[in-house]
Amino acid sequence: MSAVDLTCRLGPLTLPNPVVTASGTFGRGDEVARLGDPAKLGAVTAKSLSHFSWEGNPAPRVWEATAGMLNSVGLQNPGVEAWLDHDLPPLLARGARVIVSIWGRSVDDYAKAAAALVPALPRLTAVEVNVSCPNLEARGHMFAADPEATAAVVVATREQFPAEVAVFAKLSPTVTDLVAVADAAVAAGATGLTLINTVLGLAIDAETRRPRLGAGGGGLSGPAIKPVALRAVADVAAALPGTPIIGTGGVRTGLDAVEMLLAGASAVGVGTATFFDPRAAEHVVTGLARWCADHGVARSADLVGGLQW
Repeated sequence: MSAVDLTCRLGPLTLPNPVVTASGTFGRGDEVARLGDPAKLGAVTAKSLSHFSWEGNPAPRVWEATAGMLNSVGLQNPGVEAWLDHDLPPLLARGARVIVSIWGRSVDDYAKAAAALVPALPRLTAVEVNVSCPNLEARGHMFAADPEATAAVVVATREQFPAEVAVFAKLSPTVTDLVAVADAAVAAGATGLTLINTVLGLAIDAETRRPRLGAGGGGLSGPAIKPVALRAVADVAAALPGTPIIGTGGVRTGLDAVEMLLAGASAVGVGTATFFDPRAAEHVVTGLARWCADHGVARSADLVGGLQW
């Protein structure tokens, strides 16, 4: 396996391998990183931050579903400035390459969150703009539901940064035309895309006749959504060739990562699997290398976009 080159080129970024942790699944700082070695991963994506602190949704927030998990955490976070002071340093001290994710209720919120990150940019690998979380507001308020709204957020974020800063727009599969939204994000200045976020879902307690989650509905993640993620990545990659994509959704094994790369992703996000095993992303790196070695693939990057219809 040591002969396999796992180097990942994600637009202007070069990572040691294509496996990153997904936002919202690896904690804010080093609470999960201390259980493994984040330096072995391509990068770590922190939980989405706003320019203000936010308590998130009422409990219960998580429900184990068939082949996955339903969550409605609601983007709880301490705010960008507190995160920079308290959570980023220990994560960097463990050797992690950090992608920071931001969110907001308005375009101006995104701009303020991005502006607050500027002093820390030399310590960050990239910025993810989460326009797609379904757990805070009704889906009609999700920026990723509309190409123009997505573009407005990307423009407002991009304006805060030097041109060389990599910005990835995280999009939702629960939209009318994902390719149109992806195209708008890239045209507005996104370096690349993170595909996908969770899929809207609902769990019901038949005894109480009420939703299982405190906020009502939530987002479904895990193995159940991998086919949705693969289709989203393949469709967008075909429509926007050359666009760097972080393929996320249901990745648990090296083989899952291979499939995501073949669909057109340049890198692979590991999320829900981390709740079952804090070292899941490390195992995906090892599994990807082993699959490549067993199949005579010298460079994992050669798999990108290799799907033959």
